[in-house]
Amino acid sequence: MDIFEMTRELGKKLQSEESYIAMRSAQQVCDEDETLQNLIGEFNLKRMAINNEAQKEDRNEETLKRLNEEFRSVYAQIMQNENMARYNNAKTKFDAVLQRVNAIIGLCADGENPDTCDYEAACSGNCATCGGCH
Repeated sequence: MDIFEMTRELGKKLQSEESYIAMRSAQQVCDEDETLQNLIGEFNLKRMAINNEAQKEDRNEETLKRLNEEFRSVYAQIMQNENMARYNNAKTKFDAVLQRVNAIIGLCADGENPDTCDYEAACSGNCATCGGCH
């Protein structure tokens, strides 16, 4: 088995990982949540409206301010949706698995012992990037 075949096997293992399955399940629920999908559509329309207004030579700062407030409001509604929260939580957990796998591969590429090298995420102090230490 060459390295690329082994990589495909690793991909299969990743897709059978509990955190991956949970993330995909949560994603499916989000995709089927009509209210959430409508909010995401509205969010994208607000973003386009902001970009269009910002690119105008004679842009109206009041309109831009209003659009930004509406944009933030829709974003907040999306993030308060329980299905989106569940997805974000599941994605954070899978991202931590993927980060660890990538880090181990990187350590091996740097000459570390494949049998003993490992990775443990350290607290950056920024909770926005955190998978949850508490």
